[in-house]
Amino acid sequence: MKRLFGTDGIRGEAGVFPLDEATIRTIGRSLAGRLKALQETASTYVPHIVIGRDTRESGAWIERAFSDGAREAGAVIESAGIITTPGVAFLTRTLPTDAGVVISASHNPYQDNGIKVFEPSGRKLDDAMERLIESDVQSQTEDSESPPRDREAEPVNNERSVELRSFYRDYLKYEIGQGLSLSNLRIVVDCANGAAYRFAPLVLQGLGARVSVINAWPNGQNINLNCGSLHIESLQDRVVAERADLGVAFDGDADRALFVDDTGKFVDGDATLWVLANYLKERGELNGDTVVATVMSNIGLEIALRSKKGINLARTDVGDRYVLEELLRTGAAVGGEQSGHIIFPKLSLAGDGIITTLALIRVLVENKKSLAELTSGFRRYPQVLVNVRVREKLPFAEVEPIARAARDIEEKLGQRGRLLLRYSGTEPLARVMIEGEQQDLIEQYANELAAIIKAEIG
Repeated sequence: MKRLFGTDGIRGEAGVFPLDEATIRTIGRSLAGRLKALQETASTYVPHIVIGRDTRESGAWIERAFSDGAREAGAVIESAGIITTPGVAFLTRTLPTDAGVVISASHNPYQDNGIKVFEPSGRKLDDAMERLIESDVQSQTEDSESPPRDREAEPVNNERSVELRSFYRDYLKYEIGQGLSLSNLRIVVDCANGAAYRFAPLVLQGLGARVSVINAWPNGQNINLNCGSLHIESLQDRVVAERADLGVAFDGDADRALFVDDTGKFVDGDATLWVLANYLKERGELNGDTVVATVMSNIGLEIALRSKKGINLARTDVGDRYVLEELLRTGAAVGGEQSGHIIFPKLSLAGDGIITTLALIRVLVENKKSLAELTSGFRRYPQVLVNVRVREKLPFAEVEPIARAARDIEEKLGQRGRLLLRYSGTEPLARVMIEGEQQDLIEQYANELAAIIKAEIG
């Protein structure tokens, strides 16, 4: 059976396997049963699971199906209602729970949805447990009939949903925002018609900011629609029109945040890491003088950190779970992705767009500088990406003409450029990505290497 869990949980079209009602119920039953099996008193143990969702129209019925399945296995489910993904991660590690579940497909369109599971530590579910749940789903799929339910489906327990959401919001305001006064700041907030639409404006306003809110009227189908972190243009226009100090855009579940400075310039995750790394370095809090990013972060970040601040950039595979693994392995203080997932492991083991926003604003306030001034030392290098359709995914090192051409390009680029050669994880494509100082030159290199790949395995 094809793996159901990707780097960010289960994701797909709502209503279609594995996000059909029967399979979702099986996933809920499996998680609860596996959590019970971990306990010495498995026969009498009652797992406690907290669950939340974003604003997609499919979220409510998926939450009900999952909860129904989990209760069939003896679990107690408590719903926080509409809440951000990092909000569920916070509740999971703060409350006495065995797991936290988020019904969300992050930045995907409304037709999609997903299931993410957090452990009590606030980390995403480990691979071993994911494989066990997948085996349970496979067994259920091979069985032509679903097991009978012991009882009728119960309504989702949302008695404490307001309390749970307030608990998370107070944490953001009073702990993360402690001592932070935003009374002199005008901020435009794009909530992507997603899970942040209640939290972000209230937290920022509660700290004294003058907040203009856009895309905060979800209707179940407009989440991420021409707004949020994937569509930054309207935020740029609004920041300039209102002469705001900065703008912030979240994605559908608010685990990422991207920014716009007071001039209307886009500030991505790489530039955000640059600002945060400088701040932590100056305060002596950048452990090991290391920042963690992925292979997709621009070479400009690596060069700026190394040459201007003596900071090492450690790279991982794409995915915030790999960034977290490296952060915990090295003890580094901050890491993230170009897409805006930023992780502060001392604060949260999940990317949290609102925490990122408050951390960045703290740098502005304490340095009495604009975001444009703080990002001035960061230069994004030109980048080119060429895709080549292939008939087979042979290791590049084993195809000598490709390996030789790649080595030659890397020698020409030296430390002022970068070649990333990899296969797509979902399509029969080889991806040639090159960054360097001259656009025309890296385009030439990329096209030459692409031609060789096409000749050998295309």
